[in-house]
Amino acid sequence: MKVCSICHKISASDEDHLDCQQKRRVELEDEDLKRGLPERFNTTKNIDDLNVEIKALLEHMTKEKEKKS
Repeated sequence: MKVCSICHKISASDEDHLDCQQKRRVELEDEDLKRGLPERFNTTKNIDDLNVEIKALLEHMTKEKEKKS
């Protein structure tokens, strides 16, 4: 038996709990995604262009919602 290095509870195997390992992997992927977002959207270069695109997207979404109602 061993103590899980992630949740610090007793593990029946000699490894960390599988669900704890998966949770850690997902958290690390989320952090990588957050770090990469500015480069994906080029927000550091064209903030005004991004604002226009967001406004257009929101207008499109509200029109679609009104059509369905």
